[in-house]
Amino acid sequence: MPVRLRDDLAALPTYVAGRTVPGAVKLASNEMPLPPLPAVRAAVERAVEAGNRYPDIAVTTLTARLAEHHGVEPARIAVGCGSVALCGQLVQAVCAPGDEVVFAWRSFEAYPIVALAGHATAVRVPLTAGHVHDLDAMADAITPRTKMVFVCNPNNPTGTAVGEDALRAFLARVPSDVLVVLDEAYREFVRDPDVPDGLALAAEYDNVCVLRTFSKAHRLAGLRVGYAVGPAELAAALRGVAVPFAVSSPAQAAALAALDHLDELLADCAAVVGEVGRMTSALRALGYEVPPSQANFVWLPLGSRALEFAEHALENKVVVRAFDGDGVRVSAGTPEEVDLFLAAAGSFAL
Repeated sequence: MPVRLRDDLAALPTYVAGRTVPGAVKLASNEMPLPPLPAVRAAVERAVEAGNRYPDIAVTTLTARLAEHHGVEPARIAVGCGSVALCGQLVQAVCAPGDEVVFAWRSFEAYPIVALAGHATAVRVPLTAGHVHDLDAMADAITPRTKMVFVCNPNNPTGTAVGEDALRAFLARVPSDVLVVLDEAYREFVRDPDVPDGLALAAEYDNVCVLRTFSKAHRLAGLRVGYAVGPAELAAALRGVAVPFAVSSPAQAAALAALDHLDELLADCAAVVGEVGRMTSALRALGYEVPPSQANFVWLPLGSRALEFAEHALENKVVVRAFDGDGVRVSAGTPEEVDLFLAAAGSFAL
């Protein structure tokens, strides 16, 4: 007799990672184009020497360092195996079967996966015509069954961000017992002063949780470290549902070393922001619609031509991330990689 699986697994969306194609430039996964800093690599090597020992299950040192860095109590922080793992832990900790999780669409493609995997109902709310979160419509979508709302700010894959006034007006409409998760994986790339720091809002609102990651600005995507900052009871619940020892010793050491060299990392982020600006200007000059991005990538809302554009880019040795029927996301690489992409985009017949 075959093993009996959950009946609803057939409806579970598949997370599609950006492809790696030998001989082609990869601009498909929002990765930083530079490797970890030498000091970070050295810290990882030292940690590997104790690879026969289990990591600190409570991630004590990193949690304390993050608390000091952000000026919050350590009890309000939960460290996880990347912020995407924390998304799943949030659903497990907050939602019962049949509860609703509201989020914009298109947004981070893990949201519907973690909602369904956690036995919750995913409620997608379309973006505005300008490819931004429609916060009014998201507030309207909240029902008595809603337990959580994800706000990806800046939004992946569009790069757009909502401003402080709009976000505060939204929070004023959300019931106090509904958790609002501000997913700020790209916070270090934001240059618009109107885009709020979610941690300031989390200090004011008891129903706000902020997600951050070391995968982007800190260049540790392969080591998997993220963290949540929210009410102490929520952070404790996240730690309670976490897979034990999920954050490895090399990952913890790498994150600590990255925090020691944050100024250098943020300077490299500024260079990436410059490439995003160059891509945006060049693509608009070629006739593409490009929403303003506050992240390390640009969005081309090509609709039904998304896959065609991605194949054309691949023919020109550039891998981009296509979302069938919606658009194409292109990460900022080195100046030379961006040049290669722009040449490919210029030879595509709009």
